[in-house]
Amino acid sequence: MSDEVKVEDQTQEVQEAQETAVSQAEAEHALNNVPVLKKGATVKGKIVKVDADQAFVDIGYKYDGVIPVKELSSVSLDDAGQAVQLGQEVELKVVSINDAKETLVLSKRVVDNEKAWETLQGQLDSKEVIEATVSEVVKGGLVVDIGVRGFVPASMVERQFVEDFSSYKGRTLRLRVKEIDREKNKVILSQKDVLDEEFEANKKKIIEGLQVGQVLDGTVQRLTQFGAFIDIGGIDGLVHISELAWHHVEQASDVVKEGDKVKVQILKLDPSNDKISLSIKATQEGPWSNVERDFKAGDIVTGTVKRLAAFGAFVEVAPGVEGLVHISQIAHRHIGTPHEVLKEGQEVQVKVLEINTAEKRVSLSIKETEDAPEAPAGAAAPAAGKPDRERQPRGDRDRGNSASHQKEIAGNENVSLSNQGLSMTLGERFGDKLAKFKK
Repeated sequence: MSDEVKVEDQTQEVQEAQETAVSQAEAEHALNNVPVLKKGATVKGKIVKVDADQAFVDIGYKYDGVIPVKELSSVSLDDAGQAVQLGQEVELKVVSINDAKETLVLSKRVVDNEKAWETLQGQLDSKEVIEATVSEVVKGGLVVDIGVRGFVPASMVERQFVEDFSSYKGRTLRLRVKEIDREKNKVILSQKDVLDEEFEANKKKIIEGLQVGQVLDGTVQRLTQFGAFIDIGGIDGLVHISELAWHHVEQASDVVKEGDKVKVQILKLDPSNDKISLSIKATQEGPWSNVERDFKAGDIVTGTVKRLAAFGAFVEVAPGVEGLVHISQIAHRHIGTPHEVLKEGQEVQVKVLEINTAEKRVSLSIKETEDAPEAPAGAAAPAAGKPDRERQPRGDRDRGNSASHQKEIAGNENVSLSNQGLSMTLGERFGDKLAKFKK
């Protein structure tokens, strides 16, 4: 039995020696096949651990390498997890290696940077649209990671002005490369160029589907001295200040403000120049539609002096409805100009003399709302044999030969040309007294 035991022990020892030899051989083979790493070498690996300030990667070396957070991206990161995820395959550059201390520092940023510069020129030439995520909001614009640090100036982010970009961090933008300078490590990009191009293409399609007279819903985009621009679904049209309301408008902000929802009617289309003329007042009931219902000849109403002219005053008696008080109907006494007794903005009582809705004219009188002054006591009666003669008021007589004045009042039915009831001539007043000096 003892011989059998000895044989078994010897057999087991031989097997163990063989296994040990194989293990040593495999270890030696593995060591011989470990890649020789040098600074600057490019390697591939898999992320095996992600911390806040670094990521660990297995590249098949004797020990794992580490990627500091600053070597993960060309832009500033708050956490390594913003650049890589567990199990992700990455290509890296060896920054430093120390086998004695078993430290291997790697960089993803350097590899991405080199690749990015190779493609940026092509993207600039082809005007390719690329996508990138905003990593930082800085003074003057946005920073994006495109393999290198890219900058989007504030003026190139949107088609309209943006006051606060704080909400843009983390957004994905569609960009076009505007300028590159590798020596200065500068890349300028624009989203506005992409949006402008899309807008122009969309605008032509929208204009083709519009018709004059069409009523649309719109949004006030911006105000100017001459009116308001209205967004009518991806394209802007202009409402001239004269089309904002039926009444006179000094400035657009008196009627609308940015963001207001309004109804507009298309007045004119000019596809060749991409212009659309709109009207807000055309969608509203005109002020003259109710004039005959609200006013009748003989009514006395309160109005506001809007404009003064040589021949009279225009008084607003309802929003958008102005009537003319001819100079002869302003006061019982003779006046040279309306400015002697009236001023713009003044409230006055007026009597409706005549209404002509077809021509949108109302004739008014101020003096007929007032009692006529009594004649001064002892006023001399007209001389016998010399009846009162109608004569033209001095102001009108002086202007009688003026072609411009005649043209100004010729087409205005509100202007009364009656000259009755005016004072006698100087010859009639002083004729008798002058005759004495001839004797």
